[in-house]
Amino acid sequence: MGLLMTEFGMSAKPRTFGLVAGLGVGAGIFYYKALVEAHLALGHSARLVMVHADVRRVLALVAAKEADELAEYLGGLLHQLAAAGAEIAAIPAFSPQVCASQLAAITPLPLVNLIDAISADVERQGLRRVSLFGASATMQTKLFGALQNTEVITPTPHEVDIIGRIYTRIVEEAGASEEAYSQLRSFAHTIIDRDGVEAIILAGTDLALVFNPANTDFPHVDGARLHVKAIMREITS
Repeated sequence: MGLLMTEFGMSAKPRTFGLVAGLGVGAGIFYYKALVEAHLALGHSARLVMVHADVRRVLALVAAKEADELAEYLGGLLHQLAAAGAEIAAIPAFSPQVCASQLAAITPLPLVNLIDAISADVERQGLRRVSLFGASATMQTKLFGALQNTEVITPTPHEVDIIGRIYTRIVEEAGASEEAYSQLRSFAHTIIDRDGVEAIILAGTDLALVFNPANTDFPHVDGARLHVKAIMREITS
């Protein structure tokens, strides 16, 4: 509790936060729970509103490279959050990054950006060689070109395929088996040892359902948890 108070401060009235959930459901639950716990640690009741996105529609638009239509759809959800009283918002998923510039032009709310939270931590740690775990598309985009000063080592095509399929199952099932954890952990150690990377970026918000500070025994950057911290800084600023 003391750490949270020091890191986030004690705003008399935290701002109302809007969450675009559903991309997937497990990540949305993780964010909701983490944000409520962070508020309670500061002695506040969370001021949150949520809207549910259709993950099938989003993934179809991403696959079709329909960035403008995707931005319009997500913008509509953000307008719903604004109408419900949200003052800031976030989309806890990587796939919408394909329309980041289009969405920035039409959003009615300031957005706490997931990629920015990760990039800032990579820069803070001085990491110069990393690899990504998450959806296949995210791994292949090298975090959408956001890590300008860091070399991003893509796993082998075989590894990308397996990791991507494991991640898809985690999203669909809103949880992870012990086998999924063991497979991803094994891949992480193999890639670190073989390719000399300094850390694995957990670039899939549903990976928060698999890894946590207690069970992650390899150098890593936890995208979802960094995003929650960034959100809390904005809520309490």
